[in-house]
Amino acid sequence: MQKPTSIQQLDLNLLKVFESLYLEQNMTRTAEALFITPSAVSHAIKRLRECLNDPLFQRVHNKMLPTPACQRLAPLLIENLNALRQALQQWHEFDPQTSQQHFRIGIHDALEPALLPTLVQRLNSLAPSVQLSSIKVDRQSIARELTTGQIDIAINVAIPLKPPIQHKQLLDDVFCILVRKNHPFINENTKEKYLEATHISVSNRSSGPSVEDFIFQQQGLVRNIGIRCQNFYATRSILANSDLLLTVPRTIGEELKTEELTLLPIPINIAPVMTHVYWHENAEQNAALIWLRDLLFELSVT
Repeated sequence: MQKPTSIQQLDLNLLKVFESLYLEQNMTRTAEALFITPSAVSHAIKRLRECLNDPLFQRVHNKMLPTPACQRLAPLLIENLNALRQALQQWHEFDPQTSQQHFRIGIHDALEPALLPTLVQRLNSLAPSVQLSSIKVDRQSIARELTTGQIDIAINVAIPLKPPIQHKQLLDDVFCILVRKNHPFINENTKEKYLEATHISVSNRSSGPSVEDFIFQQQGLVRNIGIRCQNFYATRSILANSDLLLTVPRTIGEELKTEELTLLPIPINIAPVMTHVYWHENAEQNAALIWLRDLLFELSVT
């Protein structure tokens, strides 16, 4: 057996790869999350295996599953890595005018047009040297990506996440209907006509109800979905040349509206969609992220 490398010679960068692979259980996703190649991930884990004298992960089908020793080590290691991050975050004060901080926001692509232009405008004024990355993130991945530091904050609809993930409501957005301007529904905007009409549903999932359909189902209501697509912007030309209806939060509807399309109130008593900001409790003392969250909440009420 090869002699283990001394712990004193351990490259701490390897621990970040270890953390990500433990959470992702997949070499390719780990490489994507860390913006490195899969071969770099494999090389890092090989070095760590030699240092700790344990295989750490074993391939089972398409997953990299932790060994018993790895399973014992990982929670304590990740906890201490997060504590180290938190300590380093407090090392310097945050000055937005001089900071070169790189903020990574996980946001649903439908919310980008409604939120990012205003945010970027304010960042250009208040923090001209910061960088901003908007990253698409699935709702199911928000907790993991906040925990691993792949994103700093997330913006998405209200979802039931528990500590260590923290959240606060950002927007309270009413639903409306987007239709072509000469649509007969404009003069017959009733609950009955709405439920009789054919609708477009927008979701990037392969199946399952959209946000509004989930709310309808709770009221015992069912719509006729004629088309399901992945992106709100794909609906523009479809709506302009059909009798289909699109139910959408007003914030997004205002961005989609064109000379050919108009917004109408929805003739059904439906609860508004709530958008929240999410962050990991490790960022509670991060001055830069506190500043960014405060800026977002300030923009939401202006």
